[in-house]
Amino acid sequence: MPLTGRWTLTRYLIEQRKRFPQASGELNALLLDVSLACKSIARIVAMGALGDATPGAEVEAAPAGGAVNVQGEVQKPLDVMSNEIFIRMNEWNGHLAGMASEEMEAPMQIPANYQRGKYLLVFDPLDGSGNIDVNVSVGSIFSVLRAPQDVVDSGRAVVEADFLQPGSAQVAAGYALYGPTTMLVLTVGDGVAGFTLNPNLGEFVLTHEKITVPRETQEFAINTSNARFWEPPVKRYVDECLAGKPGPRGKDFNMRWIASMVAEAHRILMRGGVFLYPRDTKDTSKPGRLRLLYEANPIGMVMEQAGGRCSTGRQPMLGVVPSSLHQRIGLVFGSAAEVERIERYHREPQPDEAPPPLFAPRSLFRD
Repeated sequence: MPLTGRWTLTRYLIEQRKRFPQASGELNALLLDVSLACKSIARIVAMGALGDATPGAEVEAAPAGGAVNVQGEVQKPLDVMSNEIFIRMNEWNGHLAGMASEEMEAPMQIPANYQRGKYLLVFDPLDGSGNIDVNVSVGSIFSVLRAPQDVVDSGRAVVEADFLQPGSAQVAAGYALYGPTTMLVLTVGDGVAGFTLNPNLGEFVLTHEKITVPRETQEFAINTSNARFWEPPVKRYVDECLAGKPGPRGKDFNMRWIASMVAEAHRILMRGGVFLYPRDTKDTSKPGRLRLLYEANPIGMVMEQAGGRCSTGRQPMLGVVPSSLHQRIGLVFGSAAEVERIERYHREPQPDEAPPPLFAPRSLFRD
C-alpha cells in the first residue's frame, strides 16, 4: 500500500532505521533537529518584509546583515539569521562533532558545555537568498558526514581537513524548499522522499514516497548571459538544444533559469531536466561558481539516489575529493541521459584540440 501522505518524517526515519538494527538512532535525532531548523527558517521567510517588525522567537534580534562573507558576497539579514538558527538548533544535541557553513570561514566547534557526537553537519543555510526581495522560492541545503574516528575517540577540535570528504561518503543529504508550500527532500541512502510541511500539525508529512528523475528530458537550465565564457563542450550542447527539431537532437527543448539552485533541483526531481552551472572563463581564479561541500555534493547525492546523475562535466561529482572547505566547482545534474551526453562532449576532441594534419583522416597529401 502506498505510504504517501500517511507518515510523518519521524515515522519515516524510524522505519529507515530498521534497515540497520544496530543503529543508535543518533542520525534520526540529528535529522529531526535539522528539520526543526528548516521549519523555523520557513516561518521567517514566509513573513517577508513583515518579519522586520516582528522577529520570531528563534533569535533574540534580527541581524543587520551587510557584512561580506568568506565567499566575497554581501550577507543579507536572512542569511545571518538562517545560519544562526542552524547553529542553535544543532549545537546542543550531542550528535555533532562540528559544523561548517557557507556563512562561516572556518569550521564551528561544539561548545565545551555540550556533549559531542560522531557526525559533521555541512550546510548552506539560505540558498538563493538574492531572490528574497522578488519573492522567488529559496531553500536550505544540508549534508551529514561521519567525523573521523580520532575526533570521536579523542574529542579533539575539528579542523578543515576533517570535512574534506568526497560526496560518496555522505550519510544523508537533502534540502528544504521555501515556496508556496514548504518541503523537505531527503535521502538517507535508500532513495529520495519528499515531505510537505503541514501547517496545521506543524509536522513534515510524507507526500512524495519514491522520487525518480526521468532519464530523458526536453528541458535544460543555464544562465545564457555567460555564453561568451563557456567552454566548447557546453556551447555545443546548448547550441544543439536551441537548434530544436531541425537540429542534430531532432527535438525541441525548453529553457528554464530561476537562479535559485534549490528551486532548479526541485523542478528537475519533479519532472526531469538538466541544470548546468559549468566551469567557464569568466573568472579563471574560480573553477566554478557553486560550492562543492554544501551545495554540489548534497544535491548530487539526492539526484543520484533518485536515478539522476551529477557531474562536473568531466567526472562524477560524488567522486571529487575536496581540497578546501569552500571549494568551488562546475556542476551539471539532472536526467541521466543528458548529463551523460554533456560528459561525452567533454571527452571528445574540441575544434581547437583537433589532431595535426599529418594524422588526420584525410591523409598526408592535402589539396
